[in-house]
Parts: sequence; structure tokens; C-alpha cells
Amino acid sequence: MKAILKEDLAQCHQRIKDHIHRTPILSSSLLNEIVGASIYFKCENFQRMGAFKMRGAAHAISNLSEEQKSKGVVTHSSGNFAQALSLAARSLDVKAYIVMPDTAPQVKKEAVKGYGGNIIECESTIVAREVAAEKIVNEVGATFIHPSNDLDVILGQGTAAVELLQDHPDLDFLFTPVGGGGLIAGCALAAHFYGNNCKTIGGEPLACDDAYRSLKSGTIETNDSTLTIADGLKTQLGNVNFPIIQTYVDRIIRVEESEIVEAMRLIWERMKIIVEPSSAVAFAALLKEKSSFKNKKVGIIISGGNVDLGKLPF
Repeated sequence: MKAILKEDLAQCHQRIKDHIHRTPILSSSLLNEIVGASIYFKCENFQRMGAFKMRGAAHAISNLSEEQKSKGVVTHSSGNFAQALSLAARSLDVKAYIVMPDTAPQVKKEAVKGYGGNIIECESTIVAREVAAEKIVNEVGATFIHPSNDLDVILGQGTAAVELLQDHPDLDFLFTPVGGGGLIAGCALAAHFYGNNCKTIGGEPLACDDAYRSLKSGTIETNDSTLTIADGLKTQLGNVNFPIIQTYVDRIIRVEESEIVEAMRLIWERMKIIVEPSSAVAFAALLKEKSSFKNKKVGIIISGGNVDLGKLPF
């Protein structure tokens, strides 16, 4: 893999700016008081389609050749990236094929259709997803775009932290949730290039702590079980984002399910914004070890706000 430069992030940000929102940065004096630090929440729950993944999807498609664009793009996802790629493709006048497990919630399928994505259903296994996506690549020549293990996607996700650091260049720490690794890898690059000795820290559910174990062992680990409320964080790291995470991420803090729910509830109650459980994991990690961050300036990426309101944990 070629060396990644600050100008790669800058060019990426320039390339996608017409297709994304520059999301707000919010703070709460009460939450600052609880933690004992100055916290700046980068609210990607206000991003188009409700999550940071719009950034990576828009960048990956923007970087394709005209011939590739004419044949469309394909991914496999049951969640936010399915919606992000569908909407980004529509914005850039490109056809999107979305492989979704037949067990995906109907509300998510409807959202993908609403954004113009063409759904191909498959069995709910990673092998079935990959086979179905490969079939579309072979049949129509569409370009496969991985939700998190693709450098263009990683750079796109990192622009959330670029914007945060442009507005607050003196952050001491940057917290993000960790799932497939695309967001934390991109944000860690942004912290390295745009921050002033800003350390990147991940928050991860204890119930599926593969990234935490991967950093310890030096090899990509998997999970035997993924029983967590943070359903957006059940995926594992990949060979593109893992080396970036190894190089630029300071550490990962694991949190219990009850701590995720408590952090989510605090944000809903005190900030009056809707965040999904996966988003709350980063704040839960800060709350868990707040004594280590006393009097520091801390940025937190609120990754998304796509919540099933019929299944709230409180």
C-alpha cells in the first residue's frame, strides 16, 4: 500500500464536499462537568442518510473512472453502508447494487430502496454475501466497494475528524467507535495530520472486542459471539485498515452493555439528540476512564443516529 499523505485527506475532503453535510459540533456543559473535560461532539447523526458512512461511499464512487461509473457499484451490507452507497450513487448518477441478508429488517430494506439502491437478497452468512456480490461483479462489471476495508472509504470517513480538527485544532484526544475499522482508521490519520499531538482512542463493546484483541496480538482477531446492542460494530477489521490502526491508534477501551445504554441515555437526555447505540460506545469509553482525561480537550465522533425507535433500550 502506498504511503498516505495529508494531501490525500485534503483532496478527498474537497472531492466530496458537495455530496455531504458539514455536520455540527455540539457540546454540553453538564456532560463536561460529569467527565471533568471539555468535550466536542462531531454529530454525524446529522449527516445525509444519518451516519458518517455517506462520506466514504461518496469518496469511493467519486474516485472511479467514467467507465467504472457507467457499470455501477456493488457492496454487501445490512445497515448504514447499504443506505450510504445507495444515496451516494444516486447523487453521482451511478447505479448501486446492494447485497443484503434476507434477515435484514424491512425498515432498512425500504430505506435502501428509497435511496435508489437495487437490492439482491441472500442468506445471512458472510460467505453468501460475498458470493452474491462477486456474481454481480462478474455479470454486470460493477465495482465492488467494501464498507470499511477500502482506502478510499477510509479516507472519506476520516473527513469527519478533519472538519472537527479544523474547528478545534488543539484537541488532546479523539474518540471513535470501532467496528469494521474504517472510521477509526480514517480519523486516526486525520488526528495525525491535522492534530497537534492528538491521540486517537477507540471505544468497543466488550461483547465483541476483536479490535482490542487484534491490537494486543498483532494479528486480525475474530469474534465467536456478537451479542451487543451496538449492532453497527459487529464487523471485524480488515487488512487495509488494520495496519493504519496499528500505527496511529493509541489504544482501545472496552465497555459493558450497561455502560453503552447509560452513555446513550445521557446523550439523549442532556443533548436532546438521537444517537444509535454504536455511537454511544465512544462516549461510554470516555465515561469509563474519565479520570485519565481530566481537564483535557476531547473530540468524540457521534457516528450515526439510525435507531429503531420501537426497540429503544430505555
